[in-house]
Amino acid sequence: MAGEGINEDYPVEIHEYLSTFENSIGAVDEMLKTMMSVSRNELLQKLDPLEQAKVDLVSAYTLNSMFWVYLATQGVNPKEHPVKQELERIRVYMNRVKEITDKKKAGKLDRGAASRFVKNALWEPKPKNAPKVANKGKSKN
Repeated sequence: MAGEGINEDYPVEIHEYLSTFENSIGAVDEMLKTMMSVSRNELLQKLDPLEQAKVDLVSAYTLNSMFWVYLATQGVNPKEHPVKQELERIRVYMNRVKEITDKKKAGKLDRGAASRFVKNALWEPKPKNAPKVANKGKSKN
């Protein structure tokens, strides 16, 4: 398609869509080749468990999405196929992993420092009988 002119087997109006689709398929093919060049065990050994879960979830979601597209190209309504429930299930787990990641990134409160900060930031009136403190850095000689 890339080097060819417009084919007369399909309407001219969809030529741009088909070209974009072909480019997308090429990009997916390149990504798959890159991913397949490293063994799964080798890849997972370099990652912590949370990152391993992310890789597994993205892989499962991608494969199911590609099956969704395959069903659509075969004239099957994927919305009525069990693949829809599988995609939803994977999406739920992806959201759980995202929550865990967000909790790890959230700042932790140092209660002692916070209470000292608040205590020192509050204004306290001085008693009327308190002696006045002289300026330490200045002398009147």
